Amino acid sequence: MNKANSPRKVSIFGAGNAGLTAAYHFTQQGCQVALYGSSGFDDQIHAISADGGITSLSKFHGVSLEYGGFESIDLLTTDIEQAIAYSDILILPVPSFAQEPLFKQMLPYLKSNQTIVLMPGNYGSLALNQLKIELGYQDLNLNFVDAISIPWATRITGNAEIAILGMKSFLPIAALPASKTEEILALLQPIFPLKLTALENVIAAGLENINFGGHPLMTTLNIGLLENFPGKFNYYTDCCSPATAKACESMDKERLAVGEAMGLALKSELEAMNELYEMDAKSVYELNKTSQTHGSVNGAPDSSTNRYITEDVPYLLVPCVEFAKLLGVKTPIAISVLHLTNAFNEADYFNSGRTLEKMGLSSMTLPEILKKIS
Repeated sequence: MNKANSPRKVSIFGAGNAGLTAAYHFTQQGCQVALYGSSGFDDQIHAISADGGITSLSKFHGVSLEYGGFESIDLLTTDIEQAIAYSDILILPVPSFAQEPLFKQMLPYLKSNQTIVLMPGNYGSLALNQLKIELGYQDLNLNFVDAISIPWATRITGNAEIAILGMKSFLPIAALPASKTEEILALLQPIFPLKLTALENVIAAGLENINFGGHPLMTTLNIGLLENFPGKFNYYTDCCSPATAKACESMDKERLAVGEAMGLALKSELEAMNELYEMDAKSVYELNKTSQTHGSVNGAPDSSTNRYITEDVPYLLVPCVEFAKLLGVKTPIAISVLHLTNAFNEADYFNSGRTLEKMGLSSMTLPEILKKIS
């Protein structure tokens, strides 16, 4: 899409790193954008209003960036009803733990045939659809879409200011039900600044999230140094060693085994990362050490409450382990990470995470699950 074409409207919910970047980049694509920030998380909404738009840096820490510029946003709001009424395409680039609370606020104002895009999905379409039914909105016909992640490596660097450190070459997505994926892909493609590709179903979208091994396991293996020396590391280049990379590759084989048992031809983390970032690394270790995009992320988690654990463990590892138990697949490393992170945070991710019950899949066989999501 370019600005000579008639503008398409899109609403973005969440004024964090991904929300601001989506508002900036979708506007740059020629869309009219509404950006919503909820009470208590609306500082950037007011900052953008004061500045007249969002600035994307052309240089960050001495590194030239490709997507620099300035874009004014059509509508800035803290009124969720106004944001929902603005467009039938609703983008939620929020952490997985924010999906359900945000959706509950949205439900009274949603109307049938609106499309909700979750970035990342992390099985959110299943969880939100189940929540919709439980709260008595079963007659509300919504299109749910799960993306494997957000398109960008990006950071908020100041008031109304972002640094887009890199962008994937394409973004895999799936709709619920899967029969609508191609239709939804055609609807969304003009909005996005990168190619969208179709996955088999929303379970494939969850299992294909490339953060599965690289975030929770590598953070767990490095947590002592990360906590004791905050701000001293580049996560991808400093926390990845030959040994930690081997552990990540081993846990990735557990994910692939779950996919195989479900009839899904998943890509390995190495294969997916090479394709998404147009690289040709021969190992996970080489990839982490040589990726220019990830090398630009000059920071690392500094506690066990970082989202690399509090999001990726309950919303990526727990569903995978749940599917594994259903299918009789062994996942000893993933289960070990769950036990360790439970101890770190005095949590019970096995029960508080995204379980089969929360996804509306409890007591179902694999054929029944596949039928439901198709």
